[in-house]
Amino acid sequence: MKMLNVDLLVLSFCLGLGTGYSAVAKRPYQIQNGPCSYTFLLPEQENCQTQSSNYAVQKDGPEDNEESAQRLEQLEIIMENNTQWLLKLENYIQDSMKQDMVQLQQTAVHNHTATMIEIGTNLLSQTAEQTRKLTNVEAQVIHHSTRLERQLLENSLSTNKLEKQLIIQTNDISKLNDKNSFLEKKVDEMEEQRQVERKMLRDEKEQLQALILRQTAIIGELELQLLKVSSNNTGLQRQQQELLDTVNNLIHTISVSSARESKTVMMQDTPTTFMDCAAVFKSGNTQSGVYTLTLPNTTIEVKAFCDMETEGGGWTVLQKRFDGHVDFHRTWQEYRKVKGFGDPSGEFWLGNEFVSRLTIQRSNHLRIQLSDWEGNSGFSQYDQFSLEGEAQNYRIHLKGFSGTAGKISSIGQPGSDFSTKDADNDKCVCKCSQLTTGGWWFDACGPSNLNGMYYQQGQNSNRFNGIKWYYWKGSGYSLKSTTMMIRPADFSGSH
Repeated sequence: MKMLNVDLLVLSFCLGLGTGYSAVAKRPYQIQNGPCSYTFLLPEQENCQTQSSNYAVQKDGPEDNEESAQRLEQLEIIMENNTQWLLKLENYIQDSMKQDMVQLQQTAVHNHTATMIEIGTNLLSQTAEQTRKLTNVEAQVIHHSTRLERQLLENSLSTNKLEKQLIIQTNDISKLNDKNSFLEKKVDEMEEQRQVERKMLRDEKEQLQALILRQTAIIGELELQLLKVSSNNTGLQRQQQELLDTVNNLIHTISVSSARESKTVMMQDTPTTFMDCAAVFKSGNTQSGVYTLTLPNTTIEVKAFCDMETEGGGWTVLQKRFDGHVDFHRTWQEYRKVKGFGDPSGEFWLGNEFVSRLTIQRSNHLRIQLSDWEGNSGFSQYDQFSLEGEAQNYRIHLKGFSGTAGKISSIGQPGSDFSTKDADNDKCVCKCSQLTTGGWWFDACGPSNLNGMYYQQGQNSNRFNGIKWYYWKGSGYSLKSTTMMIRPADFSGSH
């Protein structure tokens, strides 16, 4: 409305000024109100035009006053006409504006209704989508709730089971604590007993040391006596030589006797005891089997198996294994005793003491025959073999290796001491006899042990404690059979 009033004021001003100008036609006027514009054609007033002479210099006569009055009257008429036109114009503008406002309101209402319908449609679509999503979420929540309830039930069952197990374990722990208390008590008692035994051992050790000192003194005296006896041996040897000469003369006298008497005498001089199987062979017994041997320089008799077939015969069997019926994991005394253990016709070990006394008399060959579970056989032979006495732990001495059971000897050279489960004489910080079983010259649990545990076929692989000959079958292979036998190095095989 402010803009309309301004436009009307301007229109009035223009109409007022129109008296000073000449116009032939109607003059158009345009009014802008917001987005709408209005154009009006106003009629030109006839009396508004003036002659150019009217602008001349006024005179001071009566004509001038009359003319001025006319002009004022004309201006009043013009103003009245203009006022009427303005009123009409205002009414017209108001009517036009009412129609436009009604049309604008109808358009706005229509647009607002369409917008509201569109918004409502969108809201309905979104509501349906949200309802669908809520339905899905509700289904998922129900599914998860069901699964959680099932899991809670399972957890509850597991908890009950664990509680029962915990109770059982608690009871077991209580029992173990009782057992531990009992064992601790037993350990304390054993410790006390061990202390007592240690004291007894110390006392025995002191007694043994005193005994050794006494025996050392006695041995010294015996050595002095032996020196005296040795000095007397020269006279005895001379007497012995004279006796030998006498015997030779007697033998020569007997030799000139008849053949029958000579044969009778020779039969009477033939020995009836044998020191080894070589002597048995030379006596004419050439069948392999068990014979009675006599311990050198004693009357002690020993049963031994004689091999009269291998390489000319005359072999005294020291050890034989082939079926595992005899246990070779034995004590020092069992390996030491003259008669050994086992059955001479089966699995057997000839006593270390007998072998030591037999081999110390003269040089002997040692032959070791071996066979595996695949039907193969081999042997190892030594040109010189002997065992020292018990004081030297029956130390073995070997020289001159040959054979087919390995390119080098599986028994360590120089010799090692003999060890058993109760006599640890090896060079290892461990106890080889207890680890690998049996009695043997272990050195440091070396590459051989023919007195180990006997394993049957199918169980003989990867056996560290079996019958082992490393440089033929390796450390984990347990052999099927073994034989150790000796005979004099000068054996000729004839009798």
